[in-house]
Amino acid sequence: MIQPVAVIGAGPFGLSTAAHLRARGIPVRVFGEPMVSWRDHMPEGMLLKSTPVASNIDAPRRGHTLVDYCDAAGIHRLVTDEDIIPVETFQAYGEWFQQQQVPELERTRVVSVDRRTGGDFELKLDSGELFTARAVVVATGLSGLAHVPRELAGAAADGPAPTAPLSHSSQHHELTRFCGKDLLVVGAGQSALETAALAAEAGARVRVVARGRGQVSFGAPPWRQPKLRPESPFGRAWSLWALSYYPHPYRYLPAQARHYLVRRVLGPLGAWWLRDRFEGAVRVREVSRIVGASATDVGAALTVRTHAGRTEELTADHVIAATGYRVDIAAMDFLGHELRTELAVSRGAPKLGAGYVSSVPGLYFTGLPAAASYGPVMRFVCGTEFASPRLAKHLAAAHG
Repeated sequence: MIQPVAVIGAGPFGLSTAAHLRARGIPVRVFGEPMVSWRDHMPEGMLLKSTPVASNIDAPRRGHTLVDYCDAAGIHRLVTDEDIIPVETFQAYGEWFQQQQVPELERTRVVSVDRRTGGDFELKLDSGELFTARAVVVATGLSGLAHVPRELAGAAADGPAPTAPLSHSSQHHELTRFCGKDLLVVGAGQSALETAALAAEAGARVRVVARGRGQVSFGAPPWRQPKLRPESPFGRAWSLWALSYYPHPYRYLPAQARHYLVRRVLGPLGAWWLRDRFEGAVRVREVSRIVGASATDVGAALTVRTHAGRTEELTADHVIAATGYRVDIAAMDFLGHELRTELAVSRGAPKLGAGYVSSVPGLYFTGLPAAASYGPVMRFVCGTEFASPRLAKHLAAAHG
């Protein structure tokens, strides 16, 4: 009996990879709750920053784009750069994609993955089942990768949580709990700015704390994009076009350049449509840096250094760290200790070769953990178009 390939994760990258493996006739078992991060870890009322064309989950056959789903569901077609996608629509699209392309999804959790002597992998499920896979694809998305800078950690001794003085933006599905409260949101990216706007609309008194000068800014609307530059899913620019469609050579760049580009390309920037909802509703405090944070009797306090060189304290009922995500193999504790030790990493991210394979033969990573090897496009759903068919092709050739 041919051992199956295990795909861990049922978000866009996991579902897309599984669809391509199935299309090649490769036995596959896929684990996870479909679109769980989009359902449980995104704020209610959120709108996607990505345009419809950048929000398609890649499939091996035509007929499974976001527009196809909207047609099937009787929803007004989302076809232009000016159309804005509610998170609920995108979540439903992912679940529809799963039903169409990966109907055998197993809604169970992988507890552990270990490598056996012969090179195969042994997986344990939370049901207690043990089974062997010839290859494993890790597509766990943002799970376990929420990043809270050490300067903020002092406000939550037991870790960030909605009930603690400090939380991470991924821990809030609804923001009405902050109605009538003073709220500090740390960050300057879309997550921070939209969380702040939604909280203000829910009745909170919100201040955004941004490190640096001029950090809170918004992108240009589609009709103001430069016309004489190539078009990409993220806008018109030569750099965005190259990173979107030609990520092949990215892994050959020096490590410092790769990690810098992942952080800075398409970095902190609010969506063009968010500006009107944000300005006038949310106050912004730009600081030189955050020195530390602490819990108080009524909430939390941030100690900041101003651009004038003074030290000040900002207090609130609660602080939300909208400080993004950081890939760290050490946080993927479902991978056995020996397996994690064997993996070659660069600043916590796995070093990937051709076809998204890691330094451990048969162990693949896709989605955000692959960004340090294949570029910023791997942070976005449209990265499935490049990653999934190439990963499936490599796996089929190596383990067919």
